[in-house]
Amino acid sequence: MNKNAANLQSKPHYEILDGLRGVAAVVVVAFHIFEAHAATPLNQIINHGYLAVDFFFVLSGFVVGYAYDDRWGKMNLRGFLMRRLIRLHPMVIIGSIAGAIAFYFGQGELFPLIASTPFWKMLVVMVVGFTMVPLLPAMDIRGWQEMYPLNGPAWSLFFEYFANLLYALVVRHFSKMLLFVLVLLSAAAVVHLGLTSREGDFAGGWSVDGPNLHIGFTRVMYPFFGGLLLFRLGKIVRLPHAFWISSGLILTVLALPRFGGAAHPWINGLYESLCIIFIFPLIVAIGAGGTLGGKYSAGICDFLGRISYPIYITHYPLIYIYTEYVGNGKRLLSETYPYALLVFFGSLALAYGCLRFYDEPLRNWLKNKFIPLNRKGQAS
Repeated sequence: MNKNAANLQSKPHYEILDGLRGVAAVVVVAFHIFEAHAATPLNQIINHGYLAVDFFFVLSGFVVGYAYDDRWGKMNLRGFLMRRLIRLHPMVIIGSIAGAIAFYFGQGELFPLIASTPFWKMLVVMVVGFTMVPLLPAMDIRGWQEMYPLNGPAWSLFFEYFANLLYALVVRHFSKMLLFVLVLLSAAAVVHLGLTSREGDFAGGWSVDGPNLHIGFTRVMYPFFGGLLLFRLGKIVRLPHAFWISSGLILTVLALPRFGGAAHPWINGLYESLCIIFIFPLIVAIGAGGTLGGKYSAGICDFLGRISYPIYITHYPLIYIYTEYVGNGKRLLSETYPYALLVFFGSLALAYGCLRFYDEPLRNWLKNKFIPLNRKGQAS
């Protein structure tokens, strides 16, 4: 690595990767809306939508390597963790607050614990959610045994934080060969999980129990450190129209039919393993190697990139309410599509409002407050 590289703020963004993160985040919202109508995992509309999380992890590993690998020495552990907290944690807090506001609106047969949950207990769960400390199933207040019952998708942030901490403490010191060994072992764990999963998929990771923790750690280790290895190897793919090609690949991979059916779930597990190990890094390599051809594409990528994380971390409180209304597939999408559209565009509006009036202003203030400036007046 070039130890004299310019500081983080002067590095150009990978604009296409920002856009791809937004594409995947929008797919997650659509997947969760459709999931409310799926009585079983075998009849999803976006069959592999949950794999967007694994794609996020690949992106994160690549971007963390790009942003920080050449800064150690000028930046210590505290500085790294402060930067990651400033980037990620403000929206963790607002996601927990949104979940608390929406909590009692989701009361019904699907979430039987809500009716018996006192207000003080819900507030305790909200405040614990601010800290990202995962809750045990005994503290469940909804009935799904989530580690973050007010905002289920925050589970992936728990594993994101774990991967960031492991990178900062240990893996940043690895040579390319040692990192390759770690990634190879992690890939073997991915294949093993795909072939042995009872449902033949990678859905899971959101509860503090043995099976979910196994899934969660398996889902983060290969993608995150595979993304880091991809950056360190410098393996990018240069194609024209890279944003549109890579976006099309994401949509195709996530929306293909489920393979193998109930009789042969391992086939689906093998497909999803191959997506995580090969397809997602390929998509990131295409995005990293591409250039944007005009203002239209650049504007789309900028908007999608800025709104991607707020969409992901704030949309699920609305999904809880919609899922209860649908009754776990009892109402057809043809009956409820006006409400589905309301949830979809409401999620976008909520995310944009949080971005403009909370996340960006707060992050700018925190950077000015806690990130020291160097002699050039830039954040060091």
